Amino acid sequence: MSDQLIIFDTTLRDGEQSPGASMTRDEKVRIARQLERLRVDVIEAGFAAASPGDFDAVRAVAEAITESTVCSLARATEKDIRAAGEAIAPAKRRRIHTFIATSPIHMEKKLRMSPDQVVEAGVAAVKLALQYTDDVEFSGEDAVRSDLDFLVRIFGEVIRAGAKTINVPDTVGYSVPGQWGDRMKALIERTPGADKVIWSTHCHNDLGMAVANSLSAVLGGARQVECTINGLGERAGNASLEEIVMAVKTRRDVFGCDSGVDISQIVPASRLVSQITGYPVQPNKAIVGANAFAHESGIHQDGVLKHRETYEIMRAEDVGWTANRIVLGKLSGRNAFRQRLSAIGIELESEQALNDAFARFKELADRKSEIFDEDLQALVMGDVETKDDRYRLLSLSQRSEMGERPLARVTFSMDGREVSSESEGNGPVDATVRAIEREVHSGAELLLFSVNAITTGTESQGEVTMRLSREGRVVNGMASDPDIVVASAKAYLNALNRLASQPRVNPQQP
Repeated sequence: MSDQLIIFDTTLRDGEQSPGASMTRDEKVRIARQLERLRVDVIEAGFAAASPGDFDAVRAVAEAITESTVCSLARATEKDIRAAGEAIAPAKRRRIHTFIATSPIHMEKKLRMSPDQVVEAGVAAVKLALQYTDDVEFSGEDAVRSDLDFLVRIFGEVIRAGAKTINVPDTVGYSVPGQWGDRMKALIERTPGADKVIWSTHCHNDLGMAVANSLSAVLGGARQVECTINGLGERAGNASLEEIVMAVKTRRDVFGCDSGVDISQIVPASRLVSQITGYPVQPNKAIVGANAFAHESGIHQDGVLKHRETYEIMRAEDVGWTANRIVLGKLSGRNAFRQRLSAIGIELESEQALNDAFARFKELADRKSEIFDEDLQALVMGDVETKDDRYRLLSLSQRSEMGERPLARVTFSMDGREVSSESEGNGPVDATVRAIEREVHSGAELLLFSVNAITTGTESQGEVTMRLSREGRVVNGMASDPDIVVASAKAYLNALNRLASQPRVNPQQP
């Protein structure tokens, strides 16, 4: 059995199906480049057949990535597979990931197909995909509730048709670790041609066991794990890439394999995905949470000070945390700014993008005496405006006194014209949002208002997430600023811009 664990990242596809986490083409490319720096083996860039926008995004990633394999998901239909094949065509290394449901409930209620028809469709899909690439992956959707004998049958047939990877997904997060490992082992033992393919697993986190199930599958013989940065994904999310990677690295004595991931890029990848999708990382999240390497107990602190390994099984700096955080100030020049961005893994697309980012840095440095790496991440990745934005904040003032209702005055551009509005509210943020809505009349419902401090201290920038819903569509807006009220206004307008953009079609997924 191979000692190489293939990391298949589906942040750009399955992760994007989190409510409000839909990404633009440019955002997908930025994340894909970070995933390539992370050295993931396969990047599932999207679902090319879902919409013209998804097709363009997959193709843009295929054009930008040179080392990792670029993959597109496709249902077992001619339309989907041809779209996937055309979208990934520019990639140096390309894969088509085709799937069809294999559980009785899905075949009967959703597909309305007989088992024989499902096998026939799966085989035909693999053969068609081989016209575009010799790297074809096949998934049996809802394998967790599928009959084992039927899985053996269909997997054997698609292997004979030419599939190179067989993925066994727990689509609904129903399994438990011991059972899932046993199922993987049984499939490998019983499926004809099992030794000719890579076995993969894709686990959802509905019962909080996605990572445990994935690792159990590795013990059962899987040598590819499908996962996402920060565990992002539909419903309760997917198996977390950083936890999978560090588990097999830290406990190679148990798993007998390791990945080729550059673990020093884990924290930068986590921050980038969080900032782009508007999904903050919980402080006690393993590996990438703010408290992941913090010690509060006096006994623990004493032990770590005497010898780190008494209470730490990993080094924080190995996964991208750094103690050298204060880097720049208001007197720092453009070259120092450029070099620090490079040092923390940020690559800007053009000289104009660098100029714009440097201007924002200078503005921030006038308001905040010490600029941290986290500030630079937020500054470059967060408040990026595009020419298609309908709304942009121009100015904001607000008054708040104890015993008086706060008042906010907001000036912003709306479809190219400048508008001003004011309103009272229960607090300064409420007053600001009400002032904006007096002109916009969006009809959106605010589902989430979240504030996180980017760094420590009272000078820290506040990172605000606003999640809006309208007519069943959910979007996240995110922005940062030392002034929480300004950050809130920017985040709200950012969310409105996303609501105004072309809605994305959510595809099916394994």
